[in-house]
Amino acid sequence: MGSVNHVDGISVVINTYNAERHLERVLESVGGFDEVVVCDMESTDGTVAIARSHGCRVVTFPKGDCVSAEPARTFAIQSASCRWVLVVDADELVTPALRDYLYERVSRADCPAGLWLPRRNFFMGRFMHSNYPDYVLRFFIREGTTWPPYVHTFPQVCGRTERVPAGGGGLALVHLANDTIRTIVDKTNQYTENDALKKGGRHGSLRALLWRPLFRFFKSYVLKGGFRDGREGFVCACYEGLYQFVMVSKIMEKKLRREVE
Repeated sequence: MGSVNHVDGISVVINTYNAERHLERVLESVGGFDEVVVCDMESTDGTVAIARSHGCRVVTFPKGDCVSAEPARTFAIQSASCRWVLVVDADELVTPALRDYLYERVSRADCPAGLWLPRRNFFMGRFMHSNYPDYVLRFFIREGTTWPPYVHTFPQVCGRTERVPAGGGGLALVHLANDTIRTIVDKTNQYTENDALKKGGRHGSLRALLWRPLFRFFKSYVLKGGFRDGREGFVCACYEGLYQFVMVSKIMEKKLRREVE
């Protein structure tokens, strides 16, 4: 990495916790940016050593009882030095084409305050058409940006945002994680706890318990073309619906407990 250009430079921010599995490849893919900041949540594996061996600046956020990176996102973003920030997960790659595209955009006067980036996802060993483009708001001006401390949220950016063209996938983040069914089930249990808390008492009706899982399955398998992914697409759509069923049932459970109390 070269010297940091605070005005037009780009800082890459990576939140980590025991992320050594893919971190080498991730850091190699972001080597062309002005700065790489790794915000580690007290990893117990080789994550920090790998980050330092690549010349990254490492900052620490106490893990506590956090089950996702979201509570540490704002701290990580504000730890960066450059005006522009690209948030990359510890299992995502940045293609050279995407890196060049971002630098070209920030050099223009009409660059928006934030860019939604397409992401390529894999499931059961194959690229999923139903999840592409999986747009995530990961590139933005650092000043004034905050990230809500809940899973499945996006940063709050001060200003206009745009979507990067999905095209053939060259300008997309590449999600390396190829989750197993066991991992999906574990994440469903963890993340629905946070989602249920975030939604409060909303979507806790019997109608929601029936409608949301069915619609999410239909959206994934039919509207987004999951049927093109064969058996894997069907399984993926089922788990999309299952996530909604678990989340709504947890909201219902919390409401019933409050009524009893």
